[in-house]
Amino acid sequence: MTGVPRRSYIKGMALAVLSSIMICVLIGAVGIIGVEGDPFDRLYFTLLGLGWASGLIGGFKARHMRYTVTAMALGMGLIAVYAILIGKHHSPVSSVFEIMGLNGFFVVLFLQSARLFSRAQ
Repeated sequence: MTGVPRRSYIKGMALAVLSSIMICVLIGAVGIIGVEGDPFDRLYFTLLGLGWASGLIGGFKARHMRYTVTAMALGMGLIAVYAILIGKHHSPVSSVFEIMGLNGFFVVLFLQSARLFSRAQ
């Protein structure tokens, strides 16, 4: 892998790793849904754990990582929808806009990472 594919792979991996770190920091600092320490946030840790385990199983190859981070983006979206369906937006600290906006931000980051992995193939 040389030139553009190599740079795209590095950028895709960096974006996926930094997005995952940002999610972990947000959960630890303030919580993504609800208040800090809300058990619902464990879904994000589960999603990240499964995603990175999948990447490891696939050898972190560009093609496999493209599918992995796309699945992580889908998972982020599903967590947001699930949070709305069970009424997490009724919490005084989490509105529908905040839940969908923050999760949407990470969906976009993971999809951008998938696009970079696609270019790296």
